[in-house]
Amino acid sequence: MEIWRLPISASQRGKLISAGYTSLSSLSSISSSDLARELNVSESEAMNILKVASHSRGSETSNASCSIVEVLDTFQWWAGAQSAWDMLHDEESLMHITTSSADLDNILGGGIHCKEVTEIGGVPGIGKTQLGIQIAVNVQIPNDFGGLGGKAIYIDTEGSFMVERAFQIAEACIEDMSEYNRFLRKDFQECKIKMQPQDILENIFYFRICSYTEQIALINYLDKFLSEHKDVKVIVVDSVTFHFRQDFDDMALRTRVLSGMALKLMNLAKRFSLAVVLLNQVTTKHTEASFQLALALGDSWSHTCTNRIVLYWNGNERYAYIDKSPSLRSASAAYSVTARGIRNSSSSCKRIKMM
Repeated sequence: MEIWRLPISASQRGKLISAGYTSLSSLSSISSSDLARELNVSESEAMNILKVASHSRGSETSNASCSIVEVLDTFQWWAGAQSAWDMLHDEESLMHITTSSADLDNILGGGIHCKEVTEIGGVPGIGKTQLGIQIAVNVQIPNDFGGLGGKAIYIDTEGSFMVERAFQIAEACIEDMSEYNRFLRKDFQECKIKMQPQDILENIFYFRICSYTEQIALINYLDKFLSEHKDVKVIVVDSVTFHFRQDFDDMALRTRVLSGMALKLMNLAKRFSLAVVLLNQVTTKHTEASFQLALALGDSWSHTCTNRIVLYWNGNERYAYIDKSPSLRSASAAYSVTARGIRNSSSSCKRIKMM
């Protein structure tokens, strides 16, 4: 059982989650005095929390044997194994979410991959939020046009999501599909009537997060939300970093909480066959008597994502560099942020502020 299902008060659940306790097993070996100190509550309140958790664990244990028998009766557990050949076939059949930049899609192997967690980081003004909005729009491109025809979850921790900009990108996306259709000489009239910019905005589920406690609670809630909205094909977190850089003093605790959150997102990506895109900030890192920019949250965080893409300036042009990926070679591509969204770079592209 997860902590958010525990029959205690909402404030107590929030304190447990913010302290890094997300499951009953994480409370099995802690004393009431230690828990009281971590949660900043009285020892009697901590004892009550542990008592409720112990009772819930006991209920789970008493039902465990029945549950195991039922599972074995209905499912051959050894059938869960999958050959490497089948895995290769599954990966080749997976769809990608286009970034609307052909050059960027090319180095990404077709676009943002489903069933994977992709981290995208860079300096302020490089276009991280623009790319996040573009992905949330493009995931809705219909199957007939090479898209997924899905919906998006946009988790905004910084307040940087701009609905006017999303509408602008949605309009351009529909115009691009119309032009693509005319190029192939297909009948686009019916689809054109059905798909409007407001329809695209209605398919973006927006969550505004104001603390790391809310962020952790929402990630835990997504399992239930996705079970009820199986057509969601991308989760964008903008940014994964913000609250964890502001509110945490205990770095060991922060690492534990972030690792649990990353594991949860990876499981969601695999289980629901969707893409997870985590936007990240940069920080200054001291190495060999010099300072250089690096993505935030440290080296341990860099191992939690499947792919890591670094956005940077080269003169007046924006570039994306694949810093880490198990399946993609290191490469870079130029891109630009235009009034229509993310596009291929052009030599005339300058640093301009979008809206």
